Amino acid sequence: MNQVLMQTSMNIDNLSVQIGARTIVQDVSFEITTGDWICIIGPNGAGKSSLLKALAGILPSDGNIRVNDFDLNSLSHRDRACWIAYVAQTPVIPPGMNVFDYVMLGRTAHLKMLASESAFDLDMTTFVLDELGLGEFANREVASLSGGERQRVTIARALAQASPIVLLDEPTSALDIGFQQEVLTLINELRKEKKIAVISTMHDLTTSGIYPDRLLLMANGRVQVAGSATEVLTEENILNHYGAKVRILNDFGRPIVVPTDF
Repeated sequence: MNQVLMQTSMNIDNLSVQIGARTIVQDVSFEITTGDWICIIGPNGAGKSSLLKALAGILPSDGNIRVNDFDLNSLSHRDRACWIAYVAQTPVIPPGMNVFDYVMLGRTAHLKMLASESAFDLDMTTFVLDELGLGEFANREVASLSGGERQRVTIARALAQASPIVLLDEPTSALDIGFQQEVLTLINELRKEKKIAVISTMHDLTTSGIYPDRLLLMANGRVQVAGSATEVLTEENILNHYGAKVRILNDFGRPIVVPTDF
């Protein structure tokens, strides 16, 4: 089954999010094309998760979000989901649900009202589970899996959605270093092989500089610095926007962020 998607571009122009009287995200603009990975970093409260929720349509926003020639804000939630898949930092998993049924939920956006899953939806779910090495867990309850396995299952659900853009909010949250590497390597391989655009948030600065193509450093609801890892992860930027003293070491061209007390 061929799941490679056509070339897709998303343009975000002057996106802002306001909750009550407070502006959470202000005038954010960037572009991403399928096959690319942009990682959003920044201190707590910077607006990273709110930005992803606005792109997914979970939070209302001002500004323009376009995928190819479509204005996403003019689409229904179901139609929007055909373009964008969103994986929350802590996904809600219904109690007692097995892996196959949970991943099958990714097909919901493609079903007509009150329609049941087709043979194609079943085949797509099976295909994605096999692709991610999860076939043996199909009948296991999601809650019984390890942290890394559960994270792969949430990514599988997003892939079953067959959307060209995937939003991942802290995809390695609460995982140990081995599972972090496994999950991030998987995401990196999938975005290249399947031509998926990935937008993620991440707290670990060194890790954020290894896999993504570009970084957006947010603070106070705005993108303060954007560029490659070496351009964004500098001692000056981290001091100015995190208030942290660090040293930047060079590991074969990749920046390693080391906290320091001097």
